[in-house]
Amino acid sequence: MRASGTFTVTSFVPSDLKPVPEVATALPVGVATIVKSFEGEVTGHSTTLFTAAFDQVTGVGTYVAMESFEGSVGGREGAFNFVHSAATSGSDRANEFFTIVPSSGTGGLAGIRGGGGLAVDGDSHRIWFDFDCDVDAGPAGGAQ
Repeated sequence: MRASGTFTVTSFVPSDLKPVPEVATALPVGVATIVKSFEGEVTGHSTTLFTAAFDQVTGVGTYVAMESFEGSVGGREGAFNFVHSAATSGSDRANEFFTIVPSSGTGGLAGIRGGGGLAVDGDSHRIWFDFDCDVDAGPAGGAQ
């Protein structure tokens, strides 16, 4: 099944967390927490642990994000984790990775598995999940 939606970043908070010992590289590494709000066939909110090696001036770098989502995907209510990453040379996305964390689903999203993707086009943020669930949760999220 595929479910898609749009999202808005409602909070992006950089952290002072640094690796110990720090290793000097050509790109600085940063950590932040992010809160997102979703609309469409994907409705709800998420909290994200976000790590990036990124140059703010050139827009070059790579990120890795572990996201915890709560809401509805394709009419199924629950929560689960997903992870995504991508690299950029300043004007593109490359080497993208996106997967739902196995065994992380609850409620009507118990047993969720699969992948998906996201796209950022200017101010437009889109997400989609290509997924299956082990549990037949039905459209309202309850067992049938």
